Amino acid sequence: MADAHRPARRRYVERFTLTERLLHWVHATAFFVLLGSGLVLYLPSLSVAIGRRPLLKDIHFWTGISWAGAILLITALGNRRALARSIREIDLFDRDDRRFITGKTHSPQGRFNAGQKINAILTAAFATLFFISGLLLWYGEKNTSFRLPGTVYLHDTLMYLSLIIVSGHLYLALIHPSTRHALRGMTRGTVREDWAHTHHPKWATQEAQPNRAPLLPTHKARTLR
Repeated sequence: MADAHRPARRRYVERFTLTERLLHWVHATAFFVLLGSGLVLYLPSLSVAIGRRPLLKDIHFWTGISWAGAILLITALGNRRALARSIREIDLFDRDDRRFITGKTHSPQGRFNAGQKINAILTAAFATLFFISGLLLWYGEKNTSFRLPGTVYLHDTLMYLSLIIVSGHLYLALIHPSTRHALRGMTRGTVREDWAHTHHPKWATQEAQPNRAPLLPTHKARTLR
């Protein structure tokens, strides 16, 4: 009788591999270090209050270099198959994704919803532009031939846009009741199965399917045609 009153055990499904989580947290950590040091360098009041501007410039620059190196290292040594799968999923926008973007948020979604796909694409694009413009600004102080017009404006504009995007991302991950469970997927790798079916039914249904038989090797498949 005691077992009848025991709550059902929650089931979890893997959403992100260790490699995907490492990439996320390396990028997030570097972003906030770069944001903090960049704001001190950008705002005169903070720069005067904190001082040590040359040290902050070194922290800002070498954090960017370390970020790029860590991303390349994790990609090279990590689970490249999982990363390739994520890239394919993010790159695909089907009819349900387009409906989601237009405000029909109850449209069934895969492992990434349309908003998360757009966020990932913008994050990758902004990171690339940040890195290139940052290098040009750094080289421009040493060699004036690298002082291209608009580089400072681009770097600053990216900062403002990133602040808006990250603020929305943090709200959904930490505050919004229906989406903050997603943070577990990026910390522990798994999410509740019922949550996955509610928010990402396409992916959850696919994960629930029994393992399919392996495909025949190419040379055998040809003989069966």
